Amino acid sequence: MKYSEEISNKLNELLVKNYDAEKGYLNALENVDSDKLKMFFKRRASERSEFAKELRTEILQYGQIPEDSGSFKGAMHRNWMSLKSTFTSNNEESILEEAIRGEEASLEEYNELMKERNLPPTIDALLLKHRNAIQSAINTEKVHEELVS
Repeated sequence: MKYSEEISNKLNELLVKNYDAEKGYLNALENVDSDKLKMFFKRRASERSEFAKELRTEILQYGQIPEDSGSFKGAMHRNWMSLKSTFTSNNEESILEEAIRGEEASLEEYNELMKERNLPPTIDALLLKHRNAIQSAINTEKVHEELVS
């Protein structure tokens, strides 16, 4: 496998995860009543959309084709979030817990990819920027969760 193809494959995996996260946040937005949480989820969805655009651009620069949708696993997680919110007494707390769980999984994916030493500096910088924003979102979500519970 060529170097550019290998990098693009790894970036495509992150791209799909960002599509999933964006859709998850949009789903969460529909399942909460709090205006503050709605705004928070809307900002996170927008941020993940921006991450996806940046990753698509990098993939295209390597002459590869970016993925154009999320994963089956992501769709299942969103369906689980919707189902769980229907049957739990504190919907917003449950939705926040799932959002944190999803973000922690994303953070792990970024951390794993950043351990690789063969990535170009521009990609390293992009991944670091995304990773830091995800960590910040996790921290904010945990504060929101404490306020909701």
